Amino acid sequence: MSRFLMNLAARFPLAILHALGALLGWAMYGLSPTYRRHLRANLEAAGYRDAATRRAAIAGAGRLLAELPAVWLRPAAEATALVRRVDGREHVDAARAAGKGIVFLTPHLGCFEIAAKIAAEEFPITVLYRAPKFAWLQPMIEKGRGQDHVRLARADLSGVRELLAALLRKEAVGILPDQVPGEGEGEWVNFFGRPAYTMTLAARLAARPGSVCLLAFGERLPGGEGYVLHIRPLPAAEAGESGTRRMNRALEALIRECPGQYLWGYNRYKRPKGAPEKE
Repeated sequence: MSRFLMNLAARFPLAILHALGALLGWAMYGLSPTYRRHLRANLEAAGYRDAATRRAAIAGAGRLLAELPAVWLRPAAEATALVRRVDGREHVDAARAAGKGIVFLTPHLGCFEIAAKIAAEEFPITVLYRAPKFAWLQPMIEKGRGQDHVRLARADLSGVRELLAALLRKEAVGILPDQVPGEGEGEWVNFFGRPAYTMTLAARLAARPGSVCLLAFGERLPGGEGYVLHIRPLPAAEAGESGTRRMNRALEALIRECPGQYLWGYNRYKRPKGAPEKE
């Protein structure tokens, strides 16, 4: 039944999906005290105490889920046609002209799923992902994310090897850098002023010679009009700054461009089982 509903939803106009998604976002906010607490606490810690940003974040989380059928299950050409403009394309063109691999960092901001599809129109990209908690989603993810020039790499040692091999081939890789890593895969680094267990893999890949690191996200346009794909270079490191803090600082700046579309309800500050205590 779930697969049937996802395939059915893929046929709906994006405006309808986003309208239904907004209702879904408010339902999640109203029904889950834990989710509601995380969303409000994370917003306030980042300095967003206004009701407008909070309302946008609540609706945006639901839109993120509701738009997945359109992005995953429509033919690739139809899905990429939802992107009305690419802002910062010159950074990709410069990296490719220089013969370098590209590390795309796409946080939980806007429609992050669309970035890899746009990239795959022109060159291969290997995307790191974690297996979903619900088994019925696995084939849908493989179908939706693993089309055409998109390769999927599991978030384990074999997947890391695939990412490294792709960069050696001067191809692109994609990572969700604000996802809480597992034991031994991260370190405690400030994120919006609070210690967050942060993956070290993304920062290590970004620092590899012969590669260029770019940040990307798909901003949702109002009224279901589609998306604008924004691409930004990773800023230069500040004096004494670690690679992971540099990455988190870059993500903070990116999120502040469009704070109402970030997934603030995600428990970003949790301590994974087996991870060291916060310093």
